[in-house]
Amino acid sequence: MSGPAQSGLAPDELQGRPGSAAASADITSLYQDVIIDHARKPRNFRELKGASHRVEAVNPLCGDQLTLYLQFADGAITDIAFEGNGCAISQASASLMTMAMKGLQRDEALALFARVHTMLTIEAQGDAPPAEVGKLVVLSGVGRYPTRVKCATLAWQALRSALTDSTPEQSAPEDARRPGPDGVRQP
Repeated sequence: MSGPAQSGLAPDELQGRPGSAAASADITSLYQDVIIDHARKPRNFRELKGASHRVEAVNPLCGDQLTLYLQFADGAITDIAFEGNGCAISQASASLMTMAMKGLQRDEALALFARVHTMLTIEAQGDAPPAEVGKLVVLSGVGRYPTRVKCATLAWQALRSALTDSTPEQSAPEDARRPGPDGVRQP
């Protein structure tokens, strides 16, 4: 038997904002199903050997933690993966993010980060759908639950850190890596 209660989601956790397209019961149910599927069977959940960038991120509010791996070639993300533990929202968001990022140029990935971050952190105005986020719209209901926004944005913040840091992965002792104010730490 599957359902929100078994996935760690509250029964109304992912309903759309009032007045938005996501507010309908059918769409909300579909969004919940997609998130639950990605939480239970995350895509690209693995260590990426030979990654050019590795970023560790922690959400101290609920204990989510992940390591994000990226491989770049000619300015494009050729592979992306993650490992870690976390709630259903953080795992699903990371899984969906890795699928959306493969093949994007660095500037395209940063632009998508900005649109998703806006969707998750700024309340929608009227009936307008989130701006050009494609299938990532399934995460749009998270914004109604402020305590879940950090869960949903953890992987995205790690991605932004990797995209804006021009230094490839370095070998640093584990205790030398300290999270910054956004919960992201880099080796």
